[in-house]
Amino acid sequence: MEQALTAPEDGVPLLFVEIDNCFESAQVLAAKIDKYMRFCQRKVKDVDGTERPMWRTRWWVPDGRRGDQPHPPLLFVFNRIGPRNPGTVIAQLAELTQRHWQGHDYDGDFHMYDGKLPIVVTGMKQLKEHGPAGAVFRRFGRLHNQTLLEAIGNPRREAYDARRQAEYAARQREHQEELRRIAAQHRAEREANRPVCADCGTRFTDERWKAIEPAGWGTPRDTHPHLCDDCKQRAITAERQAAQVKLEYQEHDQAVPEQMAGGTWLSRFQG
Repeated sequence: MEQALTAPEDGVPLLFVEIDNCFESAQVLAAKIDKYMRFCQRKVKDVDGTERPMWRTRWWVPDGRRGDQPHPPLLFVFNRIGPRNPGTVIAQLAELTQRHWQGHDYDGDFHMYDGKLPIVVTGMKQLKEHGPAGAVFRRFGRLHNQTLLEAIGNPRREAYDARRQAEYAARQREHQEELRRIAAQHRAEREANRPVCADCGTRFTDERWKAIEPAGWGTPRDTHPHLCDDCKQRAITAERQAAQVKLEYQEHDQAVPEQMAGGTWLSRFQG
């Protein structure tokens, strides 16, 4: 008996299940797995015209990681009613179908299963004793029983990805911290070079500092580059007042000789 189960809310998007009552040989079951592989590999054009595996047009399953997209897993549940020993059948079945389920080692950290068929086995007795959430599932190619989600998934890949992500995040934090340190150093160096008003001793504002910097060739510098804004305004006011006083003195000095010369001429005329 076979059926397809979907429970994405529980982490099982699609799972093919075969119930075996221990009447069939490993060779017969291996032939069934060959059919599963052909079914999974069959492609058709979807409604948008894109060619996709036929099973993806019937069930929704996440795409998975690029370069590591296995076929939907197949679960064999052995119910020991018939005369065959499930342990012997499972060992033979794993050997006969190795080409379908065996993954590719990735640097000794995990296996990738692109285009492979994950095959998981368990016993009806173990399911009754421990329930479907128990660690009673053995995936071909693995040495120990796991929970169903672990067996149909790739925990070592998940752990590897988590480590890589943590390492990347740590490097990013170190990089950001280095950028903050450099920025703080630049700010400290800039503050050490910030001009100080020669009159009142106040540090220049950013705007005032920018104003006294030459803008380019032929551009005159600020008229009072050593003074802050307030002191500059007072200096300009004082200079204007001094210039006005000087102008008044000059006008006065020019008027006095004329007056003196005019007085002498009048006196001679009157006399």
